[in-house]
Amino acid sequence: MTTPDLRPRLVDEVLSVLLGASCAGCDEPGRLLCDGCRNLLRPAPVRRALTAGLSATAALPFDGVAARCIRAVKEDGSTLLVRPLAAALRAVVPSDPATLLVPVPTSRAAFRRRGFRVPELLVRACGRRPTRLLVPVGRTEDQRGLGRAERALNVAGSMRARRAGTGDEVIVVDDVITTGATLTEASDVLREAGFLVRGAIALAATPRLR
Repeated sequence: MTTPDLRPRLVDEVLSVLLGASCAGCDEPGRLLCDGCRNLLRPAPVRRALTAGLSATAALPFDGVAARCIRAVKEDGSTLLVRPLAAALRAVVPSDPATLLVPVPTSRAAFRRRGFRVPELLVRACGRRPTRLLVPVGRTEDQRGLGRAERALNVAGSMRARRAGTGDEVIVVDDVITTGATLTEASDVLREAGFLVRGAIALAATPRLR
């Protein structure tokens, strides 16, 4: 039986104290993430059929502590939370290292605002190397508040492949699935470029939108 390496967690906790942090899940002072909230980030996979030929698996439902932590990363830049979130995502990452993990591209506006790309940070925190095969094209509107059809229209033509594929097997990675429009568009672009899309994964999935 091996002893888990506690150093990353200890570093997180020391930084939390130095920065005067409170738990992202419940606001308990002095902790980046308290033990109770950390336990609520245990994987609880959610499977979604996006199209006839594409399904996605999210590691967590997007609610409660998971939703608060993801918002803290995306809206407040709390990147120290990426490691405990990635611990959940790791449960749905394919074990075959030959399968490329392709993050959906972050819009230029979001990257300028945050200074990082959330799907790429998550993949790296899982111990894998993200393969940046997709790049954004043009501008898209903020997806919040849009319905299923509006989201699909908003992301249509919003990305392109960096290069042609030769049958390489890929899994598309996103942070949150809402309607699946972004993952579907990314998968279609990769297939058209010659890649073999084996599926999609995400950290969390929201309740279904009509």
